[in-house]
Amino acid sequence: MEIHRIGRDAVVLNDQLEVPGIGFLAVNAYVLKAAEPVVVDTGLSLPDRNFVEALGSVIDPADVRWIWLTHPDRDHTGGLFDLLEAAPQARVITTYIGAGILSTERPLPLDRVYLLNPGQSLDVGDRTLTGFRPPLYDSPATVGFYDDRSRICFSSDCFGAPMPTSELAGGNEVRDVPRDALRAGQLLWATLDSPWVHNVDQTKFLGTAEPIRAMDPDVILSTHLPPAAGQLSEFLDMLATAPSSDPFIGPDQRALEEMLASFEPAAGAQV
Repeated sequence: MEIHRIGRDAVVLNDQLEVPGIGFLAVNAYVLKAAEPVVVDTGLSLPDRNFVEALGSVIDPADVRWIWLTHPDRDHTGGLFDLLEAAPQARVITTYIGAGILSTERPLPLDRVYLLNPGQSLDVGDRTLTGFRPPLYDSPATVGFYDDRSRICFSSDCFGAPMPTSELAGGNEVRDVPRDALRAGQLLWATLDSPWVHNVDQTKFLGTAEPIRAMDPDVILSTHLPPAAGQLSEFLDMLATAPSSDPFIGPDQRALEEMLASFEPAAGAQV
């Protein structure tokens, strides 16, 4: 896991997945160094990951007071219950729907849940975090937030993009990504992760970006993208084209069988 620091306020815990035929997808969690420290998402739900151990290189897990779960997909919840054990004073920020989705696998202890809806705010000692619904999302429980002190927008999956290389997916600045590759990757991710974007009224959809425009954040931190400073205008332009971009069509069974066949040992090979 790569560790990147965003000024004095935030730390990126960067993991990634290789997605065959698509590229390398960053999977980021974050630490917000507020007076009451906040962990944003908890990494991949894979058996070889130890999120709490990685987190310990940045902050003592026992000091964590809040776990902001942007939504309960498994690439956001990997270390959740281990962190709850390691951080006995921490509470999980989610929505009623988010808590319900989690309960289908392992219920959250309700006395450690803090329900927060888009538009509501939370004081974490030295700053206020205000929740909002990102324009693009794949879960009805999604709530990103804006930190009024650091001027960072945590956008959950929104603005993500698969990268052409592992090095770019693990990078500390999205400016290192070629512009054409970034725009193509963001539109691919938009239509893959939020396929409903092709069915919306475009004017109403563009209105959903107004909360981010009003924030005017200095930095946008997406789960699936390197840190993005000074990119608001470009990102909003990308959103405007998402409804009319080409729909994502994934591989079918024939493609899967061809891919599996390519993995088989050649005739006569020693196995």
